Amino acid sequence: MKSLSEDLVRFFHKQHYTVITTIDENGFPHNSCKGIVEIDKTGMIYLLDLYKEKTHANLHKNPNISITAVDEHKFIGYSLKGKARLVKRDKIESRTVKLWEDKITKRLSHRLIKNIKGEKGHPKHPEALLPKPEYLIEVDVEEIVDLTPHHIRHG
Repeated sequence: MKSLSEDLVRFFHKQHYTVITTIDENGFPHNSCKGIVEIDKTGMIYLLDLYKEKTHANLHKNPNISITAVDEHKFIGYSLKGKARLVKRDKIESRTVKLWEDKITKRLSHRLIKNIKGEKGHPKHPEALLPKPEYLIEVDVEEIVDLTPHHIRHG
């Protein structure tokens, strides 16, 4: 397990979603968007998946995963590589589900405020239509990849 800096944990907490990559049965990357429920300095990340489809099937066969997020405005980003463990819905702690519900409420509020300000977005409120989580993905981070261009990072 790779420990994470406070700055890195804060960075991922600020993201509305991340792109996770798994490997399918043919060896090709499969990307999907997931929100991080919890991330801590010990290198553990928890994501709830709302659908039990490709990501689930891929992780069932191959636990390798990467979690990527970027901040376009700040021109920084990270990819966290590790091993995933699947946790069935009935084994998910109620505290974790509550954290997810709080994040969904925050995203919904953020969208409503943008709509009130007149910023065009999705005509509906997709967060309000999301199903209940199907399972939890626990990720043990093994490698941190800084996506910030080298000349900017050390310039």
